[in-house]
Amino acid sequence: MDLAGAARALGAARRVAVLTGAGISAESGVPTFRDAQTGLWARYRPEDLATPQAFAREPQLVWEWYTWRRELVARAQPNAGHRALVELAACVQHMTLISQNVDHLHELAGSRDVLKLHGSLFANIREDDRLPVADSDRTDDVPPRCRVTGQRVRPGVVWFGESLPADVLHAALEAAREADVFLSIGTSSAVEPAASLPFMASQRGATVIEINPDTTPLTGRCEYSLRGPAAEVLPVLVRHAFASVE
Repeated sequence: MDLAGAARALGAARRVAVLTGAGISAESGVPTFRDAQTGLWARYRPEDLATPQAFAREPQLVWEWYTWRRELVARAQPNAGHRALVELAACVQHMTLISQNVDHLHELAGSRDVLKLHGSLFANIREDDRLPVADSDRTDDVPPRCRVTGQRVRPGVVWFGESLPADVLHAALEAAREADVFLSIGTSSAVEPAASLPFMASQRGATVIEINPDTTPLTGRCEYSLRGPAAEVLPVLVRHAFASVE
């Protein structure tokens, strides 16, 4: 594990793009999407609930599942990996944080302007036009309805079969193309289109650093592969990269 080489590359970068996946949140106790089914929900497959078709067919069931997931995630707190990314943003000229996670742990840690590829578990949007709905504009039905339009309210996440938010994806692609260093943290590098981002950055000349306890499809293609949990590896990497700044 060439931590020193990765630190030198990161310390010299002007533009850094970071992609985080479920691994960094799992270290805070957030169950990964497919590991979260327990208790009353153990008989359901997440893939069968997180779809527009499921919401159209059984809206109350899907809403109640997401209410349960929100309560589960709301108990989690940011870990040292989340906080290290806040420190990194303060040390480089420009950093773009891209996340596949739908929790709020990056924001709780202090990160700003997170590009959330898969939306937010704690946002509510209207079913048809996908526009956000404030709590004050929701009815008390299950699921709620928008008081203005009458549309059903749904969680503000990207479901299976749906496109990612175009503006968020465009910004993520631009960050990957312009990065001097691309950090891939706690992601399986298997879910598209996010999985393509580090490869795109590499093709444009960026140094790619992976932080993950396990090998992934990216491992053999990146310059530095740092094995271990983000909460342990990332703070050390940032500290070494900017030791002379302190």
